[in-house]
Amino acid sequence: LAINAPHTISKYLARKGSICVNGVSLPINTVEKDIFTINIIPHTLEKTTLGALTIGSQVNLEIDQIARYVERMQQWENEST
Repeated sequence: LAINAPHTISKYLARKGSICVNGVSLPINTVEKDIFTINIIPHTLEKTTLGALTIGSQVNLEIDQIARYVERMQQWENEST
């Protein structure tokens, strides 16, 4: 499944990282600019609302918490110098 991410969160996406899609944490397979891909196993499709999505559906994306920590640490370093 390929998802076009808003440019504002693309910098947080990393191959083999994770992202939450509608509250479901999923591994990221590939990232190319603002597009990333994920695999969703049949069990996840059955047990979550992800199975009801269609092409063009809007989803809620939440970036990996570790990416937020790294960004904050970099900001702190920049503020300290």
